[in-house]
Amino acid sequence: MLRLAVLVSGNGSNMLAILDAYKKELLNNLVPVLCVADRPCKALERAAGWGLETVLLEGKHNGEKLTDALDRQLSERRIDIVALAGWLSIISGKLTRKWTGRMVNIHPSLLPEYGGKGMYGEYVHKAVLDAGKKQSGCTVHFVTDSIDGGKILGQSRVKVLKNDTAESLAARILIEEHRLYPKILADLAVDIRVHHR
Repeated sequence: MLRLAVLVSGNGSNMLAILDAYKKELLNNLVPVLCVADRPCKALERAAGWGLETVLLEGKHNGEKLTDALDRQLSERRIDIVALAGWLSIISGKLTRKWTGRMVNIHPSLLPEYGGKGMYGEYVHKAVLDAGKKQSGCTVHFVTDSIDGGKILGQSRVKVLKNDTAESLAARILIEEHRLYPKILADLAVDIRVHHR
């Protein structure tokens, strides 16, 4: 069994989708064992309610201090795959390089469009609407030291409607995120097991 850590900063709806997929035995022997938050948040409570071990790295929001604390938590628990699920802190290149091919993120746009610094949550959806785009969606990608710049593992598309607001577009994209993320994690678990036999 491969061990999964989920990194959170907010409500944790993508984390819940992953946990639900695990409950339904859809994660291909990938077991969620740890939830790490960089600030107090609803996701941490939800993870605890599911019986996951939870860790709060409050006060370590940036730079090497956060990287070292996070690395220690992941290493001590022999984590195999790390899933960022609404995690807002920047992870240093030192840690992303150590976790190359085993750390993934979900982003609420069709990368490479509307990614990078400052592009998260509502900001992404507003930018898509302001540009008059006909479609948007979500992307799961490897985490690298380039923000939202890692290899794309999967995308799901959503049509932008004429009367869409940032909130209505976000709600439809979130449904796709909840479908896409567990599927990509399950595929990654198979790939990692094949390459580490």
